[in-house]
Amino acid sequence: MRHLSAEILAAGPPQPTDPISSAGHAQLGIAVLAGIAVIVVLITRFKLHAFLSLTLGAIVLGAVAGAPLDKAIESFATGLGTTVSDVGVLIALGSILGKLLADSGGADQIVDTILARTGRRSMPWAMALIAGIVGLPMFFEVGLVLLIPVVLLVARRGNHSLMRVGIPALAGLSVMHGLVPPHPGPLAAIGALHADLGVTLAFGVLVGIPTLVLAGPLFGRLAGRWVDVAPPEGLIPERPGQQLAKRPQFGATLATVLLPVVLMLAKALADIAVDDPENVLQRVMDVVGSPMIALLAAVLVGMVTLGRAAGFTRDRITVTVEKSLAPIAGILLIVGAGGGFKQTLVDVGVGQMISDVSKHWSIPALLLGWLIAVCIRLATGSATVATISAAGLVAPLAADMSTAQTALLVLAVGAGSLFFSHVNDAGFWLVKEYFGMDIGQTLKSWSVMETVISVVSLVFLLLLWLVV
Repeated sequence: MRHLSAEILAAGPPQPTDPISSAGHAQLGIAVLAGIAVIVVLITRFKLHAFLSLTLGAIVLGAVAGAPLDKAIESFATGLGTTVSDVGVLIALGSILGKLLADSGGADQIVDTILARTGRRSMPWAMALIAGIVGLPMFFEVGLVLLIPVVLLVARRGNHSLMRVGIPALAGLSVMHGLVPPHPGPLAAIGALHADLGVTLAFGVLVGIPTLVLAGPLFGRLAGRWVDVAPPEGLIPERPGQQLAKRPQFGATLATVLLPVVLMLAKALADIAVDDPENVLQRVMDVVGSPMIALLAAVLVGMVTLGRAAGFTRDRITVTVEKSLAPIAGILLIVGAGGGFKQTLVDVGVGQMISDVSKHWSIPALLLGWLIAVCIRLATGSATVATISAAGLVAPLAADMSTAQTALLVLAVGAGSLFFSHVNDAGFWLVKEYFGMDIGQTLKSWSVMETVISVVSLVFLLLLWLVV
């Protein structure tokens, strides 16, 4: 990726350019509020697609800031193109790996193997582990649809509380979605803040594990007392692996899923241990551990360890790859438009305004990023939109930060984007319907769980901030 290359890192952060608007701080503040208000109203009131809403919001932002509209449109297009070029390939590769994992029965193999070795008391912990592993390469919605049959069947056959086994699974997927690349939100924030992906990944896993423990199995016990629902009948989707004559082996499947994580973490460790751009080992790891190569390697390996192991022909693997790309078109457009909105913010001078104004505040940068993401999340319902928009606003604050501090700021924004999912979030309704709950029960379980993840993550990030 462009922002992760050794040359870019050696050159330092990009130098600011003259803003396309001469507006003062007050007018820029009004422009930001107007742009975000347009996005919120279009998404929530008029149900307009987030891509179109972000596009119109960027135009309104530029107009209210007094920037020439042709310059504002050019900024939006530049940001969109840069963002898609940075994260588009990674999102596509992650989608292919997730589709291979699902269609080959590899995900089912992970689920069944872990459940077969799990006792009744440890079942919530097993569900959290399964969701964390499956959620690494998969988007939240895909992982949810895949794990819902498992959650419902475990609850029904084992006479478990649906909340006791369901909340850990939801928490595992949500933590991965908000804190761990290569999910779209964290990737976009890494690009906006010019953070190191390997370091961000390492911190994301470090913070994600204790967060998952608290928001998953432990909170699930409390949620089970608040919400008592039976597994709904007739809402169990089919699991692809159940219709296959054979499935991949557990060890090979797990190794394939973890391969890109291991390669990216190995690169980050090599950068820290060697710290010499001319060293052969570091140069090799810079290539092998780059996000694109790491994910590409996992996809190519997965075609053998997942696809061929399940008996797929070459044609069947090709069809699987093709089907994995269609659903991500909307995600790519939203992420790209978010990058365009972010670039418009920067080019009209909002980023510099935030930097200037925040110098007089006593609020830590991590908390500021988290609060901005929380506000946008509550307003739009989209974690991805909240992450991208907040990252663009706080990007100037990262200019003088160390590599570790920038990674923590990325994660703070991601944590804020998960705060209190409610009725304007599609995930809220997915969980409500699949678990057969009413709105009140969904708020007391799913929405509170999301809030726990957001707040607990922030606490751990602030503690790490004191250390790095």
